[in-house]
Amino acid sequence: MACQLVTGGAGFIGSAYVLQARRAGIRIINLDKLTYAGNAANLSPLADDPDHILVRGDIGNEELVAFLLQTHKPDAVVNFAAESHVDRSIVDPDAFVRTNVLGTSALLRVVKDWWRSLPADKAASFRFLHVSTDEVYGALQPGDPAFTETTPYSPNSPYSASKAASDHMVRAFHETYGLPVLLTNCSNNYGPRQFPEKLIPLMILNALEGKPLPVYGKGANIRDWLHVEDHCSAIARVLEAGLVGRSYNIGGHAERTNLEVVRAVCSILDELVPQARGPYAELIAYVTDRPGHDFRYAIDCSRIENELGWKPVHKFDSGLRETVKWYLDNSAWVAHVRSGAYRDWLAVNYGQRNGADGMGGAR
Repeated sequence: MACQLVTGGAGFIGSAYVLQARRAGIRIINLDKLTYAGNAANLSPLADDPDHILVRGDIGNEELVAFLLQTHKPDAVVNFAAESHVDRSIVDPDAFVRTNVLGTSALLRVVKDWWRSLPADKAASFRFLHVSTDEVYGALQPGDPAFTETTPYSPNSPYSASKAASDHMVRAFHETYGLPVLLTNCSNNYGPRQFPEKLIPLMILNALEGKPLPVYGKGANIRDWLHVEDHCSAIARVLEAGLVGRSYNIGGHAERTNLEVVRAVCSILDELVPQARGPYAELIAYVTDRPGHDFRYAIDCSRIENELGWKPVHKFDSGLRETVKWYLDNSAWVAHVRSGAYRDWLAVNYGQRNGADGMGGAR
């Protein structure tokens, strides 16, 4: 049975990947720090699965990572572990450097040393896949061509700068030490089990509670939306057939303004859970934009489509409807993740911004 060490595998994207990998029969060693966004409840379908081993720990713990590699001898390491929220990075950039830069560097060092000890056939087939973001490329304006894998890096937030640094470290370990790496850069993800600080789930939950739906600026910022299941299938395909040392952009062919996304959420809620007080869109409130807010991201994913035969299967409209329904049907999960720490974070970051209660922004 194939085996993978997955880091950050209890988070939104990581847990979706772990669930998908287990359905494919891959044994998973899941290393997650289980901070605010790492939620063991995301993995509840695997509670009695002997081929999913959840280990609480930090990718910067070199002794622990070395132990897991030596004990389980994975065929691949898939690195999802990251701090990923732009607004949090503005408040505390050092936390993003610690996890995304120093943590990734420590993980790479340990994996490199272990990989060098493998027999030649095992070393040749081993892969280290690093999951990254389109934000490393900077911002686009309307009419600009979409990001390709050769777009120069130009990060504009502490979060994207930390991810850009980690990408460079991954490439450096390939060029310097020969470590067989793969990189993926994805657009905005959406789907079930996303932590409620992100745009779509927070708009759903605020609307249901009759709270304002704060939209940065005029809501004109544009993102390309990718369903998390499509993202995970793309990662699996890159692991299977990607060229060592190569990066692959992953997008959803679904550019939307933030305001379009919020209005679409409201429209679905109007249909599924209509309120006597009127349409949910009446809760939309325009608030002061965040510092350095990138205007547009767009992904050209022709490389992965042409070279590896992958394409997204989810359409945004139907995928968003399924996502809204998931949050409506999983109130217990929502209650679990909306802890005191989460509420404190919203108060610290957004409480003074135009008086908005519970505001969240897109990446």
